[in-house]
Amino acid sequence: MNPIGIMQGRLLPPSGDHMQSFPVDRWSEEFSLAREAGLACIEWVYRKESVSANPLSSDSGIEKIKRLIDESGTEVWSVTADYYMAERLVTPEGELRGEVLEHLGWLLRRARMVGARYVMAPFVDDSRLSTEAEVDGFVALLSAVTPMLEETGVELHMETDLGPQVWSSALARAPHPMIKVCYDIGDRASLGHDPTMEFEFLGSSMGSVHVKDRPRGGTTKPLGKGDADFSTCFRSILAAGFQGPFILQVAREEGLDEVELAVRNRRYVEQALSSAAIGS
Repeated sequence: MNPIGIMQGRLLPPSGDHMQSFPVDRWSEEFSLAREAGLACIEWVYRKESVSANPLSSDSGIEKIKRLIDESGTEVWSVTADYYMAERLVTPEGELRGEVLEHLGWLLRRARMVGARYVMAPFVDDSRLSTEAEVDGFVALLSAVTPMLEETGVELHMETDLGPQVWSSALARAPHPMIKVCYDIGDRASLGHDPTMEFEFLGSSMGSVHVKDRPRGGTTKPLGKGDADFSTCFRSILAAGFQGPFILQVAREEGLDEVELAVRNRRYVEQALSSAAIGS
């Protein structure tokens, strides 16, 4: 069965009003909590406002992460680079920002040092690709980043809110085996995309999966309470031969312990994957 992990911060109480943030004061606790919840890995969060506190930013921090991985058996397979929502890689005019591209190269090297297999760059919300010029800039980025991926051995996965045909076409303009899709089940459901069509266009490029649930046009809900078609998604994911991780990014529930919730969500995914395998 595919490994199941969790987004950093989801095993701890939320920080302020942020849906997703780096847990500045308690990040080290999540390694043992993930093991307690039966999870294989943590997807690291790298955001602009907490750069100075993020251990990825220092050699001593990198060494502490590696020590905690060894002690707990919980790995860091990936880094979600929310940093590039604040510091866009592609301008609204479709131009590449050279200094930010250099920063991405730096982050890929830091990710490699903790054993991460990929960095996920989001092109949604403040960094969404809204125009043809921005999509052209996105394609230019894919070409420009390829040498960095080959140098580090770390893949680049991306989430966008583009339709499946446009997204697939953009990837085809700068194809590379280390450039892949991060498929967010809940976010795609919120946008109203048909998962059967999505996987027809994107299945061969699938690199990682974020597991959440959202109603169409709405915010994150507990699994099974939104419009995500998990049955079709999991069946299509397995049919595509996907062997990567499923990362829990699920809504919190008031009054429920975070580790207990993670265990429940892990079991939900395991059951859904088992059912999909039987039905395929």
